Amino acid sequence: MRIASLLPGATEMVCALGLEDHLVGVSHECDFPPEIVASLPRLTRSTLPEGLTDPEAIDAAVREKARRGEPLYVIDEEQLAALEPDLILTQALCEVCAVPTGQALRASGRLRRPPRVLAVNTYRMEDIFESLEQIAEAAGVPQRAASRIREWRRRLARVEAAVASAPRPRVLMLEWLEPPFCCGHWVPEMVEIAGGTEVLGRAGEPSRRVRWEEILEAEPEVLALVPCGYRLDEVVAAQPLLDRLPFWTWIPAVQQGQVYALDASAYFSRPGPRTIDGIELLAALLHPKRFYTPLVERAARRLSNPNLPLTG
Repeated sequence: MRIASLLPGATEMVCALGLEDHLVGVSHECDFPPEIVASLPRLTRSTLPEGLTDPEAIDAAVREKARRGEPLYVIDEEQLAALEPDLILTQALCEVCAVPTGQALRASGRLRRPPRVLAVNTYRMEDIFESLEQIAEAAGVPQRAASRIREWRRRLARVEAAVASAPRPRVLMLEWLEPPFCCGHWVPEMVEIAGGTEVLGRAGEPSRRVRWEEILEAEPEVLALVPCGYRLDEVVAAQPLLDRLPFWTWIPAVQQGQVYALDASAYFSRPGPRTIDGIELLAALLHPKRFYTPLVERAARRLSNPNLPLTG
């Protein structure tokens, strides 16, 4: 079985199933596990200008592409044809996040021997488990998914037991910073399992643009910055953008020193094995006296009142 993955989360699932030796190509955004994907051919590229880092500039560029009807990603069809995959993994959830199914189908249909195209779509937490099962089934190893899912469910149950009787803080997960977007799909459920209450995002629904006035009215006690696709250092670097807002200091989370930059790309933007790590990370931040994971030391930074301990 020769597998081409055009989706970072799917690549991680393939490796979680022990199928890394079957990967023949990945997307330009696939970076984990690094020891496996670093040497694999890249089958996609972004059409956005290189060097864009400012959230507002990226949003404007994406909107302009949409206005013109231009794709955000391009598949290297020549490379794809040379690899002759049996299975292509893609998605139909978000055209901004990765190559959509339609593009993958068109590209695969032009190959000498068209492969199977599997869209791995995740709207809720339960879909992560189902996606793993779908990939395992398509690769002919259905039994491997069951053991990983049992392991993941045990870890989630441990988190839920640890925070079960604790007060639930009001949490806002920001999936984009300027303009601000509240979280959606599986992320509100991550907050719920970790012992918080997401104040604006709705489980199973897309992330949506919100007004800063809505954020003030929601009165979040904890504010987590998880802009889609950003690594921790990139989130931290975006802080000056927020500090320029005249009403930033009015938000309860800012006043209470509970604003965190998190590694969004690794633990929140990609539904997959590390989503479980992300829930444990949130639980450690929301309820430090009840739950701990070493991940807080390398995947989170306190932005407001940084002199306080990270989980204090």
